[in-house]
Amino acid sequence: MAAFVDTNVLLYLISADTRKAAIAEEVLRTGGHVSVQNLAEMTAVCRRKAKMDWEEIEAVRSLVRQQCKVHPLTVSVHNRAFAIAAQTGYSIYDAQILAAAAKAGCGVVLSEDMHDGHDLSALGLPVVIRNPFVGGSQ
Repeated sequence: MAAFVDTNVLLYLISADTRKAAIAEEVLRTGGHVSVQNLAEMTAVCRRKAKMDWEEIEAVRSLVRQQCKVHPLTVSVHNRAFAIAAQTGYSIYDAQILAAAAKAGCGVVLSEDMHDGHDLSALGLPVVIRNPFVGGSQ
């Protein structure tokens, strides 16, 4: 099964860091899963930090939607995320990604800013976090 992709990995699609951009492109080429939250976070960063116009943002969003299965952010996902955040110390936003990944049946979450190698199965969450920018994590 393809991995669930965190927003910070997706944002390298628009980065000047060519190594990380190439890795992000490869992650998308192999398919993946994202949530509506990822699309919203990506849009916010593209507008605020990258100063992209709406057409440019839509081109990136369209690419992600074509390559990845997009999952909804539901109340049940949010409630599970609340428990994950309380148990782990992850932000509610990171916890929502983890909960959405578990609901989607993805055993791997690709993220640059969560703890690489963190196995959450002890919490009843069959998910391991991998940093795709560290050798061998893809």
